[in-house]
Amino acid sequence: MATQNGLGAIESRHIDYVPISERKGKIWRQGPFWFLGNFQPFTVAIGLTGPLVGVSMLWSTVAAVLGVLFGTIFMAAHAAQGPRLGMPQMIQSRAQFGYIGVIVPLLASTFTFGAFLVVDTVILKVGINSLFGWNMNWTAVGLMVLTVLIAIYGHDWIHRVFIVLFWASLPFWILTTLGMFLNKAGATHAVPHLGFNWAGFFVMFTLAASYNITYAPYVSDYTRYLPNTTSQAGLIWSVFLGGSLSPIWLIPMGAWLGTYLGVGDSLSGLHSAGNHFIGGVGTILVLLSTLALVATMGMGAYSGMLSIVTAIDSFRPVATGAKARVITIVLLGAVSLWFGILIQTPSQAVYNALTIMLYVLAPWTAINLMDFYFVRKEKFAITDMFTANGVYGRWSVNGLLVYFIGIAVEVPFMYLPNLYTSWGAQQLQLVDISWVIGLIVSGVLYLALSRNIDRGAELKAIAASEATLAKNEEVR
Repeated sequence: MATQNGLGAIESRHIDYVPISERKGKIWRQGPFWFLGNFQPFTVAIGLTGPLVGVSMLWSTVAAVLGVLFGTIFMAAHAAQGPRLGMPQMIQSRAQFGYIGVIVPLLASTFTFGAFLVVDTVILKVGINSLFGWNMNWTAVGLMVLTVLIAIYGHDWIHRVFIVLFWASLPFWILTTLGMFLNKAGATHAVPHLGFNWAGFFVMFTLAASYNITYAPYVSDYTRYLPNTTSQAGLIWSVFLGGSLSPIWLIPMGAWLGTYLGVGDSLSGLHSAGNHFIGGVGTILVLLSTLALVATMGMGAYSGMLSIVTAIDSFRPVATGAKARVITIVLLGAVSLWFGILIQTPSQAVYNALTIMLYVLAPWTAINLMDFYFVRKEKFAITDMFTANGVYGRWSVNGLLVYFIGIAVEVPFMYLPNLYTSWGAQQLQLVDISWVIGLIVSGVLYLALSRNIDRGAELKAIAASEATLAKNEEVR
């Protein structure tokens, strides 16, 4: 089970298969869980980018809504893999990349988890320093300690913390939003020369889409304890609504703060807007939203641990239990803290980190979803995921080849301000469509190459796997 000895217990599993007898939980909890995953200052910070790239409040909102809806489709589609397969998200990729070959997408997912931890740390330390004058380095240390503790206690505690903070912070988000609508949140005047331009519009669309696409390596980690009888459609809709509604709400708030208050960080903007409407509302919102972002960081550290343990396990089996989890989480937290202290500029860090994550994850999510829904059609030999000699092999040429091609076709169209401007981006007036190309090419190519999979051998392995799992359930 996720926890074995009550509220104080530390989760004992990491990348293990979760037996059906230990499955629990309800679909309705997934909605608030993923809603709060985006219900924090990082989401608001994305909206601050709109005015910086010359896009008005209206067009920033349109781009954000379209981007969020598009990106959440991929995120939510991964949710069904948890109850169906009963294992963390990235270990499932052994079916597409091989027992050892999975190292390649694991590098991408681990970068994603680490990058989120770093950028979140930068956003919080800069915002808290500007508001309260607290030392940024010590603030970063304190927040990372909380992050590590949440991640160490694991799956059940992450869900509990999210639910509590959701209800605690919701009234203050509503009040601050109401103040903006009533023009009583301290607005002065709109930043001049904002309007519409394709490059800026697509930057906002890309940031909003990438925000939830980069959640894709997380999703199954938090649905794998659900019963295997869970409604697939109901689960996908719950995750989709939860994961999309909060950024659709908060990204436009960020655009408003950047347009009408001219603030450079989300915490300062929320503090000013909330307090201007009703005294103390902004301060309370900042404190609660900071804790919400720390909880989200705990979720990232937890999933980062699962990716790292999966990578290690590909070369040397990792024993189940809390020890491996704790050591990995502490080390990941320490490395992320070091980078979080070094980086000082949140706005550029947010854009570049999210964009790079999208580049490396777009091909993976296309391959993974295509395999689950259209190639293997949800039928996998689960026990073979945990052995190098299983039916999926050590290396899968199909998956690896498609993944590298997916990234390669992105390169001629990539755009990272101050880092890299491709030929394609120049021709398109700095509009970055590289990740869309990567998604399409990877998905179509993987489907085409998968015709050579030996389904006969896999069906035998699936039957043997299901017999083994059934026998283990009887023993329990």
